[in-house]
Amino acid sequence: MAERKSFGSDNHAVTHEAVLRAVVDANHGDAVAYGDDEWTRRATSELRRAFRADGDVFLVFNGSAANILGLSLLLRRHEAVICAESAHINTDECGAAEQILGTKLLTVPALDGKLTPEMIAAQLSARGDDHRAQPGAVVITQTTELGTCYTLEELRKIGEFCRASDLGLYIDGARLANAAAFLDCSLADLAECADVLSFGGTKNGGMGAEAVIVMRHELAADVPYLRKQQLQLASKMRYLAAQFLALTEDELWRRNASHANAMARRLADGVRDIPGVDVRYPVQSDAVFAGVDPRFLKDLQREWFFYVWDEQASVVRWMTAFDTTEADVDQFVASIRSAAGHPSGE
Repeated sequence: MAERKSFGSDNHAVTHEAVLRAVVDANHGDAVAYGDDEWTRRATSELRRAFRADGDVFLVFNGSAANILGLSLLLRRHEAVICAESAHINTDECGAAEQILGTKLLTVPALDGKLTPEMIAAQLSARGDDHRAQPGAVVITQTTELGTCYTLEELRKIGEFCRASDLGLYIDGARLANAAAFLDCSLADLAECADVLSFGGTKNGGMGAEAVIVMRHELAADVPYLRKQQLQLASKMRYLAAQFLALTEDELWRRNASHANAMARRLADGVRDIPGVDVRYPVQSDAVFAGVDPRFLKDLQREWFFYVWDEQASVVRWMTAFDTTEADVDQFVASIRSAAGHPSGE
């Protein structure tokens, strides 16, 4: 049987051919190490322009590292981070923020994955109490871990609240490209409210590269030292930079994300009328969350790879990617429809 597309994660996808070509093209001759090369200068310059950043851009290997580096610019030693309970730094980074930064995470239940100024404000009551960790920064994820997307107006309100409340604002942008594609806006529009944010390449056609965008000049001076301390200074930086050169050329990042988003919508539309399948959140990126009748869930998992997000509630997460085809989606939908028509035990 032909190999079937994984709907487990956009991390499961191959690397985009243009990215691979860019890495191969960079693989000639010697180049000065640690980012003092033409590829890194060009890539970071292009990203600064795209984000309209007054600070600087720093490349790292993965998203968790980007989050730790970005947050380390915004926190004093006694300060805590406000985030959604579903935030990646809380659920999927093995306590990295707590272990490496020594910070406390102040988590907030957010049913759709999105924080609001009111939710953030509720975490500020302990300010001035020397028995409590003091809130110093807010982390939001764009798009969220539930596939939902902050609107530009929602971002503006959060940014204004954070500035008025002396809170740093960091955006985990592992899927920032998907948000820009959904909102049909620029990267600079998404970054306008933030002090620091990440821009994910790996989930959007990259081989393994993320960018930390420092929006304010005064925050950038310490980053080279912190990146080195946090083990994220690549010696052969040109290979990370080459990936972003490919992704930024003619906004390949946007085309990749737009296609992934479209495939997720096609999948959601295809299953909406299937008995025993209930799409749970608005499909605003490359993720579809659905309640699936447990009577046919196991049978479906024997044929296709995807993750069960909530075992107790029988909620699954189906992810698409830049290389997901319409045929992949249609075949998956057909399998779901067939499984739903023959649930185990009937």
